[in-house]
Amino acid sequence: MNLDNSKAQMRKGILEYCILSIVSKREMYASDIIEQLKNAKLIVVEGTMYPLLTRLKNDGLLSYQWVESKSGPPRKYFRLTEVGEQCLKELQTTWEELVYAVHQSTTHTTNKTYE
Repeated sequence: MNLDNSKAQMRKGILEYCILSIVSKREMYASDIIEQLKNAKLIVVEGTMYPLLTRLKNDGLLSYQWVESKSGPPRKYFRLTEVGEQCLKELQTTWEELVYAVHQSTTHTTNKTYE
């Protein structure tokens, strides 16, 4: 078993949920999203983030607007769409179910005896 690969796959599996959750709080610039993920120990590089944001936008989950910057070019700020809000609710439910299932499967044992 390649442990590093398994850990990377687990992180990838929850990345979309985390991004939608972060953006649901307020409009955000891509580097701000990356910073919040880094602070949560979910290290994401720009080469991963930008294609993912584009895919979420193309799927109708995010929209964006250009905002003039005081220092440099305009910035693209992302926000959740109504479809994105619904998707986030469904992902939240799925996440809670998974957390419960993992907790149940890793902390509870049965007292069955096998004959």
